[in-house]
Amino acid sequence: MLYRNLGPSGLKVSVIGLGTNRFGSAGVPEEAVRNIIDYAQEVGINHLDSANVYQGGRSEETLGKALKGRWDKFVLATKVFSPMGEGPNDNECGRGQPAPVGK
Repeated sequence: MLYRNLGPSGLKVSVIGLGTNRFGSAGVPEEAVRNIIDYAQEVGINHLDSANVYQGGRSEETLGKALKGRWDKFVLATKVFSPMGEGPNDNECGRGQPAPVGK
């Protein structure tokens, strides 16, 4: 696997990243997520991409379980801007404001 520097941080990330948008769905349940993460680690993929809204949060839940005990082996990039509910802390990282239209 080839790796690249992540800016000046010193972190090395694999040139192939693994998207997790289907993790936690009926087609990719928890056991399958574990198997995918096992294989990613085996082949040297250490860059994972997620978001709070993937599968209504199930993607990050199943990913968290699959990464237990090996967080130090992966670099997780996750997006957290999308609204997850109607509550005051469920939008824009808890700012309670709706996302601006067209921005």
